Amino acid sequence: MNDEETSRFVRLRVELVVEVRDEDAVAKAALRRIAADPELPQAERGQAESAVTEDTAEALAYLVDPFDLVSEVPGVELQQASWSSERIDYDPDSPEWDMDGDDGHDDEEEDGIG
Repeated sequence: MNDEETSRFVRLRVELVVEVRDEDAVAKAALRRIAADPELPQAERGQAESAVTEDTAEALAYLVDPFDLVSEVPGVELQQASWSSERIDYDPDSPEWDMDGDDGHDDEEEDGIG
């Protein structure tokens, strides 16, 4: 395959499982980020604040920015990103959670993290 046949675009899929040890700290950090966001319309600000105080997964999704993952990588520019978070039951000893294999989720259905 020559350079003309090779796409410059790469889909990078990242799946993380994190343990939230301090829900209050996560919510407060998300509220600080909302307060500091000059581009967030006032009409959406209250809705965002409510979402992050009621649901730690929403707060975490508000804090995690895919741009941060690639912003320091030379020669790369983020073109599109989507992500989401959800509470899960996690058992690191279960074969379902083999990070190298199938974790029981349908990747085709998720289209990245959105």
